[in-house]
Parts: sequence; structure tokens; C-alpha cells
Amino acid sequence: MAKDVIIACDFPSKEATLEFLDKFGEERPFVKIGMELFYGAGPEIVRELRRRGHKIFLDLKLHDIPNTVKKAMRVLAAHDINMVNVHAAGTKEMMAAAVQGLAEGTPEGQERPLLLAVTQLTSTSPQALKEQLLIDTPMAETIAHYAANAMEAGLDGVVCSPLEAAVVKEKCGDGFMTITPGIRYPDAAGDDQSRVTTPARAREIGSDYIVVGRPITAAADPVAAYHRVCRDFLQND
Repeated sequence: MAKDVIIACDFPSKEATLEFLDKFGEERPFVKIGMELFYGAGPEIVRELRRRGHKIFLDLKLHDIPNTVKKAMRVLAAHDINMVNVHAAGTKEMMAAAVQGLAEGTPEGQERPLLLAVTQLTSTSPQALKEQLLIDTPMAETIAHYAANAMEAGLDGVVCSPLEAAVVKEKCGDGFMTITPGIRYPDAAGDDQSRVTTPARAREIGSDYIVVGRPITAAADPVAAYHRVCRDFLQND
């Protein structure tokens, strides 16, 4: 399975996003559009980045009743995105409805966008899982179970921390994708991420794609930082 580095473009506006991406010249990195940017710039930012040749992971984490998610996915499928996601906690019924809506909304002749399920946010610690979410099952076991539900519902993979990529592969097979944020270098400043590791270690554990935000976007030289991550994660791919 091909691996890639996805840059999390967590900017408040279209202008800030394009200014950042212009630094890359002719390069067209895979990018993630999350809630901040999508809510701030609207669908036009998706269209603009697709016109420029970027692959897009639309990270909106849908979580609602099955019928609502199905209809939303039907609309999102028309935006010519490559990946989109839901929360696995929405149940297998909701995830299956998302698959159906995405398939129905994909224009004829185009490939359906990959659909992923968010397992547990990388900011969630094992302590928070137990004390705040009242889930007594260990983190890795919980995520493996959520991944199995997603696979049964017809999804293509999950979003999890790189620390759980191996247990997802063990539970669901190598063909089930793992997209992993929570990528940090040992010299990085602390932030709200809890379950993290380096690009090289993420590759070793089994991540198919890594999503990297602040280590690239907040770097003094974002292009050099991106190339460093790519060297460490992709190696000879």
C-alpha cells in the first residue's frame, strides 16, 4: 500500500492557506482541510486546492444520526475529495449510512472517496478515556474494536494514533488503512497531543498515512520541515 504525508492545513482562511502552500512552489503535497478552514473558507477552498492539483483529506468528523450523515456524505462526495471521515462512536449503522451516501453522491465515472472512522482522538489520554468517557477497556483494545466495527460497516480504514496502528492491522488486516495524526519529534514543544511518536516510528508500527500539522506549518522553514518528515516516513517509497 502506498504511503504518504498529509499536511494539516489548520488555517483560518483561504488566503492564509494559499500563502502557506505557495511556499512549496511546484510541489503539490497531500493536504488536510479540517473544521477551522472549511468553516472559515467554505467549499471554495476545496475547489481551489483541487484546481491546483492537491489531493484532499476533508477532516470534518461527521457524527450524527444515520440519515443525517448519509445526506451530508452525499453532498460532500460531489466536492472531488480523496478522503473524508466520521466518528466510529456513531455506531455501525451510522458508518454504513455514510458509505451509502458517499457512494450515491460520487459522480458517475469517478472513484468513491476513501471513508475513514475516527477511533479516539490523539488528545485523549488513557486516563481521560476511563474517567471522563467511562470506557474501562484499555485504549488499544477499544480502538481495535472500533476499527473492526468500521470494517464491518464497509469503511476503508481508521484514523488512530500511530501507537495503535499495529493493533488495528492485527485486528483488521494489512489492507485496512491507518491514517495517523499525533506525529511529533522529540525536540518539539509540548501541546495538546497525548499519544504521539516520530515519523520513522510511525512507519515501523504500520501507519499508511501520517497527518502532520504544527511540526510543518509552525516551522521556521515549512518546506524543509515537510521534506524532513517525508524522508523519515517514506524512505524509499
